[in-house]
Amino acid sequence: MSDQNPISYIERTRAYYLALGYNNPYEWAAFDAPAFTKLKKPLNEMKIGLVVTAAPYKEGAGEQGPGAAYNGGAKFFDVWAMPTEPMPHLYISHIAIDRDHTTAEDQGTYFPLKALQDHLAEGKIGGIAEHIYGFPTNRSQRTNIEKDAPALSQMMIEDGCDAAVLVPNCPVCHQSVAIAARHLEDNGIPTVIMGAAKDIVMRARVPRLLFSDFPLGNSAGKPHDQISQYETMQLALDLLAGAEEAEAVWDNPQIWSEDHCWKEVYSNPDKLSAEEIARRRAAFDAAKTDAQKSKRSE
Repeated sequence: MSDQNPISYIERTRAYYLALGYNNPYEWAAFDAPAFTKLKKPLNEMKIGLVVTAAPYKEGAGEQGPGAAYNGGAKFFDVWAMPTEPMPHLYISHIAIDRDHTTAEDQGTYFPLKALQDHLAEGKIGGIAEHIYGFPTNRSQRTNIEKDAPALSQMMIEDGCDAAVLVPNCPVCHQSVAIAARHLEDNGIPTVIMGAAKDIVMRARVPRLLFSDFPLGNSAGKPHDQISQYETMQLALDLLAGAEEAEAVWDNPQIWSEDHCWKEVYSNPDKLSAEEIARRRAAFDAAKTDAQKSKRSE
């Protein structure tokens, strides 16, 4: 499938945070070798686990619904699991989605349980795990590797998962789930990532990536478009079953819009005034403080 000239999130975020005055550019995760586990049985006999970086509502943490500003107080710091029934309500106020071009009104764009259920109803997969799994967005690669990924793997093994679909949102989310995917593969659980930041995921040399050239926060399809979400999940499952070797990347052929200006705007310091850069620096510092307070309170 054709390349869609995606944003280089590694370069963009480096320039953005340097412009904000943070002079220690982040070193993104990279690995010497890829990870890969082949499916042990047909997809229609496999139980699929869904891993997200979205979060349950956190009482007392402020606004978290559609259109909410970045909310560091709503972050979570440990892997969690909750039943798939009734349908959970999850939110992404705690992570750096593209708030200029998406509002997170439709959780199907970042939490594709409904699309996965539709494929189960058609017999394409054998089952869905009894739990949804939340994986923390963690800038500490060591914590992801040594604590978070083993905890997720243990939960999914105990639930009898045969494979996993992982759905990140922000740039760091993409790195976190890439680390999780590698660990799951090493423990016998094949994975596919549905992502929108190709360069970050592929730097981590993951097994399988379905890349959607959409604004961050929409890795599972377009908002209020069940066909888009269904077809995006279908592609992810086809890639899960069809990949013969590691670092398999498919591009979702769907187009977000004919206007690609969103790619120029996202976290682009060249598009921001000095006043806006100062405002964003202050907001980011405040959000970090809120996140640290939230972590201490857990």
